[in-house]
Amino acid sequence: MIKRTRRLGLILLLLPLGLFAQDTIQISQAELLQKTVEKNIQLKIAQQTSESAKADFRQTNALFLPSIAASYTGISTTNPLMAFGSKLNQEILSASDFNPDLLNNPAKTKNFATKIEVLQPLINSDGWLGRKAAQGKMEAYVLQTARYQEYLQWEIGKAYSQLQLAYKAVAVLRKAKQTVQTNLKTVNHYYEQGLVQKTDVLAMQIRVSEIENQLQFGLSSVQNTSDYLAFLVHDNNKNSVYKPNDELAENNSIDLSITTVPDARKDIQAMSKSNEAYQAMRKSSQLSLLPRLNAFGNYELYDTEFLGTKAKGYTVGAQLSWSVFDGYSSIGKMQKAKAEAQKSNLELTQYKAQSQLELQTALRNLNDLNNKVKLSQLALEQIREAYKIKNNRFAQGLEKTNDLLNTETQVLQKELEHIQAVFDYQTTAHYIQFLTQ
Repeated sequence: MIKRTRRLGLILLLLPLGLFAQDTIQISQAELLQKTVEKNIQLKIAQQTSESAKADFRQTNALFLPSIAASYTGISTTNPLMAFGSKLNQEILSASDFNPDLLNNPAKTKNFATKIEVLQPLINSDGWLGRKAAQGKMEAYVLQTARYQEYLQWEIGKAYSQLQLAYKAVAVLRKAKQTVQTNLKTVNHYYEQGLVQKTDVLAMQIRVSEIENQLQFGLSSVQNTSDYLAFLVHDNNKNSVYKPNDELAENNSIDLSITTVPDARKDIQAMSKSNEAYQAMRKSSQLSLLPRLNAFGNYELYDTEFLGTKAKGYTVGAQLSWSVFDGYSSIGKMQKAKAEAQKSNLELTQYKAQSQLELQTALRNLNDLNNKVKLSQLALEQIREAYKIKNNRFAQGLEKTNDLLNTETQVLQKELEHIQAVFDYQTTAHYIQFLTQ
């Protein structure tokens, strides 16, 4: 039984070592942040969305810039109207062309036409407000992209702290494994001398297996966190794990003096810009009932020969158009734009209130976690001292194996609880910093 248990312990000992047979990449948080900015796919998607919004805004330049079109047309016709009109445009019409027989049954007529058209908007009140709405949308997407980059920085920081926590837990478990293996040797020695029961040996061996199992979970946590960081930075990390350059520790340099969500926060600014865009669209829908004024002009060249330019002519003018009634379509659009503007305003108010609630909750959690860190540190020091006493008594044969195991278990539990409390405190502090950034 003892030999089988030893073989099992050897297998469990070698199993986690196999996990770290992969490449270990030493990396800092700053390096991860740089990689995220350069390679994160979701950030690139957000940037392209911003570029799309910028392109939509550029399309509104058509409100004050002219549109110019050119065409070249060649026809051959025996249609009476087309034939007569072609000759008229070519300036080759003669008195004989008014012969009824020729008018009704013209000969095949060729016409080559070059046409240049220009359209210049002059007064389009609703279009200008539509341009303002497009600008607000563009600025909102730019701010959202910047805020998402800040979110990624926070997410990288949290994942990096998780990696630090995982390595710290592995270190604690390895230390606990060494301690329990030392105790196992002592128990085996006592058993050989007949000072303890076989159940004491088995209990210690079971504890060794439990520590090995916890260590395996700790190593898996290292791999899982490394995989997540690799996903964030879009890195091929299949055969390697990350290792932080520094260990998890309390950081008291974080500014936690801000207790209200600033209106200058980029996501709130983005929603404000979006709200302004909806307000502009509402006004634009109202101004769509006003008339529009546009200037136009064209220059035309006609000839019977290909690329010929014998006959020339131009047309210039202006058009005032007014849609008096369009079957309630404009009124419906006005009502929809008004509802969307009011909805946007309410969403902005709700988002600000929700963000403030999150900040207040995080601040209270931080205060609780600060107390938890202090209390867990005190409890850890106390249980370490108790274990030291019990271990000395056990070495002298004055303490029971089960009592020593219980105290050793408590030491491990308190060590893991303390580093978890430090991690929770650091993560919450950085989250508050993110909320007030």
